[in-house]
Amino acid sequence: MATAAGRLLPLLLLLHALLVVAGAAVSGVTYDHRSLIISGRRRLLISTSIHYPRSVPAMWPKLVAEAKDGGADCIETYVFWNGHETAPGKYYFEERFDLVQFARVVKDAGLFLILRIGPFVAGEWNFGGLPVWLHYIPGTVFRTNNEPFKSHMKGFTTKIVDMMKKERFFASQGGHIILAQIENEYEGTEQAYGAGGKAYAAWAASMALAQNTGVPWIMCQQSDAPDHVINTCNSFYCDQFMPNSPTKPKIWTENWPGWFQNFGEANPHRPAEDVAFSVARFFGKGGTVQNYYVYHGGTNFGRTTGGPFITTSYDYDAPIDEYGLRRLPKWGHLRELHKSIRMCEHSLLYGNSTSFSLGPQQEADVYTDHSGGCVAFLSNIDSEKDKVVTFRKRKYDLPAWSVSILPDCENVVYNTAKVRSQTSMVDMVPETLQASKPDQWSIFMEKIGIWDKNDFIRNGFVDHINTTKDSTDYLWHTTSFKVDRSYPTSGKHPILNIDSKGHGVHAFLNDMLIGSAFGNGSKSSFSVHMPINLKTGKNEIALLSMTVGLQNAGARYEWVGAGLTTVNISGMENGTIDLSSNDWAYKIGLEGERYSLFKPDQGNNQRWRQQSEPPKDQPLTWYKVNVDVPQGDDPIGLDMQSMGKGLAWLNGNAIGRYWLRTSSSDDRCTPSCNYRGQFSPDNCRTGCGKPTQRWYHVPRSWFHPSGNTLVVFEEQGGDPTKITFSRRVATSVCSFVSESYPFIVDLESWDKNMSDDGRVASEAQLSCPEGKIISSVNFASFGDPSGTCRSYQQGSCHHPDSLSVVKKACLNNNGCTVSLADKGFGKDLCPGVIKTLAIEVDCS
Repeated sequence: MATAAGRLLPLLLLLHALLVVAGAAVSGVTYDHRSLIISGRRRLLISTSIHYPRSVPAMWPKLVAEAKDGGADCIETYVFWNGHETAPGKYYFEERFDLVQFARVVKDAGLFLILRIGPFVAGEWNFGGLPVWLHYIPGTVFRTNNEPFKSHMKGFTTKIVDMMKKERFFASQGGHIILAQIENEYEGTEQAYGAGGKAYAAWAASMALAQNTGVPWIMCQQSDAPDHVINTCNSFYCDQFMPNSPTKPKIWTENWPGWFQNFGEANPHRPAEDVAFSVARFFGKGGTVQNYYVYHGGTNFGRTTGGPFITTSYDYDAPIDEYGLRRLPKWGHLRELHKSIRMCEHSLLYGNSTSFSLGPQQEADVYTDHSGGCVAFLSNIDSEKDKVVTFRKRKYDLPAWSVSILPDCENVVYNTAKVRSQTSMVDMVPETLQASKPDQWSIFMEKIGIWDKNDFIRNGFVDHINTTKDSTDYLWHTTSFKVDRSYPTSGKHPILNIDSKGHGVHAFLNDMLIGSAFGNGSKSSFSVHMPINLKTGKNEIALLSMTVGLQNAGARYEWVGAGLTTVNISGMENGTIDLSSNDWAYKIGLEGERYSLFKPDQGNNQRWRQQSEPPKDQPLTWYKVNVDVPQGDDPIGLDMQSMGKGLAWLNGNAIGRYWLRTSSSDDRCTPSCNYRGQFSPDNCRTGCGKPTQRWYHVPRSWFHPSGNTLVVFEEQGGDPTKITFSRRVATSVCSFVSESYPFIVDLESWDKNMSDDGRVASEAQLSCPEGKIISSVNFASFGDPSGTCRSYQQGSCHHPDSLSVVKKACLNNNGCTVSLADKGFGKDLCPGVIKTLAIEVDCS
């Protein structure tokens, strides 16, 4: 039977490959407790998120191809209501919001599509993806049993379903959409709304089912999802998750490979070993659909589109991230995981399962099928101690916090803690901002305060968001007051005190910037106290209140406001001057916004003033310069390290907000990251004391061959001459492989019946990006080296010919393979020591 299973495996793999290629032509989707059933066949699915508006159409084919190359056979995306219905009944489906085109790209790649219509998304996206105008429909309350909200939600959901039906994209029509989602992570919010929340959740499910898509509907984080809707899991770990009915499959809609920083904090990242551990545990415990919630193609487009890395009350913009999973340095480790899981697919989906203990924190999950197939997942959930376990009379080494996969219940082909694949190190390589026309900087200075006729005057303060309706970040408040020198002359200054609900403020006194203050992702409100110098007579104060996106989740989040609440001046001899009750003149937005200075057709606008040397450290300044296209085809980031806070555009396309806010130097950063143990956002922090966002993605498709216009609006002051473009380049690759690592080289062609004597030794495999070669070997040691990529160190055991062996195999090649049994290593210099080969090379 084992021999028959060995011969059957290549056939199963071929069948799987053919079905993936034919994934766009399916005949229907059903499910049972084991899995989705697509075209009559159980399926185990690996998916990854690509949120189409977070990239541009020119990027979509490559992003989808990267996902497929990484082992995905499905793409998952939200549908972004506020990007599509810009006003009631007014729809937009063009450029990066061309949902049909994105779906077609996925279909053409032969991949399935999971469509998360929502239409609430959260997703670190402005206002949770719901239109701002919806808040101002009389009587509307978001996400509860509210008739105005439900009416508009049903209208939009129906609009999207009808579009997909027209294109025949649903699997029931022979298309590739296999699942649709209604609502999103509602369970916690439902509790806050009580009976209204319960009724709304039931209504949402019923409304979705009535759309007659012919594919199953899902609700993530919704334990009370009704019988005909599948509830799913979102988390770092979903191996222990069980759906709320024995008739439903186990689906993981969001596996969080990274985490989202609060703006101004160091950046947390999740090690690839832990991601692999969580996925292996999920499938070993009966999981069937797993999606990497990694925001493939994430970027920072537009003023009010969310960024992929930052979870806060707002939708802060994000650093460059063009390649989703590939932002994980050890992304190849997950590719190997996917191949290993595929080897087990038939038994996982059709076999009988048993689970039992191998030790105090060691487990075995075993699947045997009627054809004699047997697979096992051996887990060590101890976060500190490596263990040796006995399974079927054989001993297996299990590193702490790891899972070993045995596709024949005998041989280990993969362990989540042992990374055979290379580690790619990516650098941002700067390029001077080459001006197409020398001495062609142009500037425009914003007028401080009311730059035209005021929009209105009020006694006291208004809510910022209700006033601007998110049409701009900016709202001016101005007032004046008189003083008669009735404040201390003993060296103390009066203090300007400002309280705000958020999100930020720039304070000007008599046309001078005296300070700025901001909330943060945990608490948007803030108070600030600024020493000031007053002049005798009339003093004018202008406060520029700012938002940085809108709250995106939580019960009644649409009612969370922003803007000033109190303003006074303390330290006066005659007491505190309360300005809160003054008459304040208001102006919505900036003058430069009113005249659309960022648009290409405004290049000759007479408001621009040419200067050979632009002013530096000047607040409220617009800069314009013509720039050349950076060389090559690497992804491009706009390096704003020399600036403060503001907005940027290229050829009229919004690059987004930039903000060089620096994280605390004491933010729990560590020199190395330990993958072992339950991950949390406080683990593995990097970048302490550095800007949390420095590079901002600029798609190459936005550049013209010549005549490119970069426009920057700087709020606080910076040096625009030091702005640069940077290319995202894989400059070096590393490999760290031991004799104890699983040594199945080609998982797809592995024959289970091959004897141990016939197998090859472990190998280090290195590969530079296409078009580059290995130009130097920076480190090579065969013995017991330690450390991580770019910081390897020789151990007490080191073969002196290590460098020469690696150079011979690798130099001047695009890629190379070095076997730990290479004859060049000769005699074993350290008997009894498990050998490791560590290599670091440069690519150029």
